[in-house]
Amino acid sequence: MSDEPIRRAGYVGLGIMGSAMAANLLKAGFALTVWNRSASKCELLRQAGAKVAASPAEVASASQVVCINVTDTPDVEAVLFGDKGIATSGATSGGAGLIVIDHSTISPAATREFAARLAKQNVTLIDAPVSGGDVGAKQGTLSIMAGGPQQVFDRCLPLLQAMGKNITLVGDSGAGQLCKACNQIAVSCSLMGVVEAIALARSGGLDVMKMIEVVKAGAGGSWQISNLGPKIAQNDFAPGFMIDLVLKDLAIVADYAAQGGLDLKGVQQALAYFQQAADQGAGRDGTQAMAKVFGGTFH
Repeated sequence: MSDEPIRRAGYVGLGIMGSAMAANLLKAGFALTVWNRSASKCELLRQAGAKVAASPAEVASASQVVCINVTDTPDVEAVLFGDKGIATSGATSGGAGLIVIDHSTISPAATREFAARLAKQNVTLIDAPVSGGDVGAKQGTLSIMAGGPQQVFDRCLPLLQAMGKNITLVGDSGAGQLCKACNQIAVSCSLMGVVEAIALARSGGLDVMKMIEVVKAGAGGSWQISNLGPKIAQNDFAPGFMIDLVLKDLAIVADYAAQGGLDLKGVQQALAYFQQAADQGAGRDGTQAMAKVFGGTFH
């Protein structure tokens, strides 16, 4: 592994999170090459100074490190190993070795498989899912939980610090994804408590915003009640993180838990609430739209 500082980065997947994270790499001074399946999403970054590639393979050829932020496990596999994928790039045979950092939230087991396949081509995979939502992505304050070799993680740390503040190597390959699964349990079950508390307040005639202000200052305080509680109260369901995506994440959690013989009832209830909201047409709303399962307005 080369000790050469990382100056050339790539970003593949420019959704709500990826576009903001890529923009922070540019602001930090990295030479950036980007690709997205919908090319129009590259335009703002191109105007800010990024180069736009024609394929993930072309991103890899221009980069020392390629970051990925796509939707699901099959999407990561396609970006890595599909037609004109990262693994088809001539850069993967270089002596220094390409590094891929996957910020997507996918299966821990699949991550370990992808890492083994890439290692045969002199490519190191760091799984580094994030938490902090669109606000954290824009502000560069994300929590980043990483899995992979310590030496490679250390080399990538300046790049990760351009996108996040709480950055931790939690173990070997796949450990980052497992940590993200734990995060999604805590986030979803906390949001479930917030939604139910607001529903109870509303049914009893309490001023919802006053209830939120009191509860968030005490032992019931959480990121969810402070940030999503007021949005629920104001009927603001614009997505920072969509219900369709958290349903995907919790399905990964439930599958992994089942493989270990765990019956996580809170996860099952959160899944049920999110699915009910999605069935009511809220799949592309923010996760706070879980509140829609209780109907009505929240003023």
